[in-house]
Amino acid sequence: MAATPLAAQDPEAPASLEELIPDSAVENPDEWASKGADTSQPSDVTAPDPETPIAEPPGLDLAWPDDIAIEGFEPLEPEEDIEFADLDLGQSQVALEEAETERLADNLVLGFPQTEPPFSERGDFVERYEALSTIEELEDEDANVAQLAARAREDEELLGNLLRVYGYYDGQVLRSIGSIQAGDDAAEAQPTVRFDIIPGDRYKVGTVNLGNLSAAPDYEALRETFGIYPGDFLQSDTILQEQFDLDRALGETGYPFAAIDEPQLLIDHERVEGDLTLNVEPNGKYVFGKVTSSDPRFLSGRHLSTIARFEPGETYQRSLSMDLRRAVTATGLVSSVSVTPREVTPPQGDQPGVVAMDVDISRAKLRTIAGAIGYGSEEGFRLQASWEHRNLFPPEGALRLRGIVGTQEQLAGVTFRKNNFGGRDRVLTVDAYANTIDSPAFDARTVALVGIYERKSTLLFQKEISWSGGLELVATQERPPDIDGVSQPRQTYFVAALPGTILLDQTDDLLDPTRGFRLGARLSPEASTTNSVESFYLRSQVDGSYYQSLGDKLVLAGRATFGSIPGADLLDIAPSRRFYAGGGGSVRGYGYRKIGPSDELGEPTGGRSLVELAVEARIRTGFFDGAVSVVPFVDAGSVGPGPTPNFEEIKIGAGVGLRYHTGFGPLRVDVGVPLTPDEDDAPVAVYVSLGQAF
Repeated sequence: MAATPLAAQDPEAPASLEELIPDSAVENPDEWASKGADTSQPSDVTAPDPETPIAEPPGLDLAWPDDIAIEGFEPLEPEEDIEFADLDLGQSQVALEEAETERLADNLVLGFPQTEPPFSERGDFVERYEALSTIEELEDEDANVAQLAARAREDEELLGNLLRVYGYYDGQVLRSIGSIQAGDDAAEAQPTVRFDIIPGDRYKVGTVNLGNLSAAPDYEALRETFGIYPGDFLQSDTILQEQFDLDRALGETGYPFAAIDEPQLLIDHERVEGDLTLNVEPNGKYVFGKVTSSDPRFLSGRHLSTIARFEPGETYQRSLSMDLRRAVTATGLVSSVSVTPREVTPPQGDQPGVVAMDVDISRAKLRTIAGAIGYGSEEGFRLQASWEHRNLFPPEGALRLRGIVGTQEQLAGVTFRKNNFGGRDRVLTVDAYANTIDSPAFDARTVALVGIYERKSTLLFQKEISWSGGLELVATQERPPDIDGVSQPRQTYFVAALPGTILLDQTDDLLDPTRGFRLGARLSPEASTTNSVESFYLRSQVDGSYYQSLGDKLVLAGRATFGSIPGADLLDIAPSRRFYAGGGGSVRGYGYRKIGPSDELGEPTGGRSLVELAVEARIRTGFFDGAVSVVPFVDAGSVGPGPTPNFEEIKIGAGVGLRYHTGFGPLRVDVGVPLTPDEDDAPVAVYVSLGQAF
């Protein structure tokens, strides 16, 4: 169906319209349009003259007033004695053009235009913002303005939040981004963000509402621990810290069931203050009662009471409850443990209530198979293995079977150990063993029974002072080493000793210290019988070590040992009870027990005095995420035949080692060279073991 033409396109249209749009325009509109308007013919349409006024405004019936007169009007004369007062609105004074600036990075500037009142927390504010800002991360990247603008919006919000943290609730942050400065090349210009910080007035604390804290018997002391009062400046960090201090004070002064809600802050902009509400419910004061166990046949409540550092009737302390939990974990007998206070007697008037401490435990796997391997170029191989049941004799009575197979030593032994026996971290150990030693110094066949009672330092509870005391009974047959394959006659010794040790430990780590010192002493009065000759002597030894950290990657460590055996001749002392030096834990670079007096064949005989000195630098490297250290060292040592230490024949060794730090201590490989060798000393000695040399 053909389209019907519009009126302006109709060939039969009236003549007046034809004059405006002729038929030729319909037939060829492009050509007609290109000719433009035809101005040769006169037109009936006349454009209005903009200078000619409209005689009769259309649609306006009111007469236009010709004259308007205002009666009684008198012009005012200016007054010359008027004074204008300065109006102080109490607002902050800001000088944007004179703002102090701090450039935190090439692409980040902070401006501080506020002059009064001063921004009192500006230094800490800038430091915290710099630690949290995301803009600086773009400094080394090829960032464009769009990326910078996106992070600038995030940082603007961050700055606003930080202002409110410090109590500036009317603060403003003005953000601007520029990329080209005068004289800069547009291709090389780096976009820069500037924030102008206008903190405004700092708000203060209005009212402080601590809920029901006043119901606590210790209200005055507890209120002092919450150090926020009306008129103090508002700061969110301070509120959280004081909340923590109050919570800790409640937990440490007898309130096991105390509850504290989240702090609420109501800001009043007219008063420039904030009203603080912290709902506190003390819920009564209590003292400790009994300790109960969920598995009394495994770990009884009575035994757990000996582990606890509190007595019934003492004021409840949350820290002691947590300490009991850690102590039960340290036994190694449980896979999980919880300690929960349970009300036994409620508070009555001024009398505190009583809470029992319920210990809920889950048993861990109790059997352990362990092993260790070591090697020294002079000592040979050493393989050690053990089997242990850690609670065969409840509570905490362990049985351990152990054995050693090595180039110079073989051993079989059985050990009974009772942990937390008679007190916290006190251990009773009874050890029976038989061993053989075939060393360059002597050949021994020994049977021994040793009982030790000690206060130990553990990985979880490193003690400042540790001690031990005990009884040692030894029967040993010993002889010098074979000469050209010919065995020497054995000599039998019966020895009874009362060994005791004490150690002062001021280091920061039990296995890998980086600072502090250790000072220890060992005294062992001994009686010995051999060939019907009785001898009495005192084996004594003093050890000291010092550790100093120099930065994050360097630790200097030093050690000194002095020993003496007065009271008996050297031949009346069993060779295994004498002093020796040399080896991985002594003077590196020399063979195991090869330093000291020797017989006519050059074999070491041991001595009655000992001196050992060592210094090393433990240098962390970047290998394996910093797990590898390089350790250059220098050791020195001497063994003398008399009870006075001999400094005349000092043997010196030096070398370098590697440490690979693991979660259970460093793995050690040391390569030492003797600097003052004898004829039979090897040119190089290698040592492999677990833990630092000292």
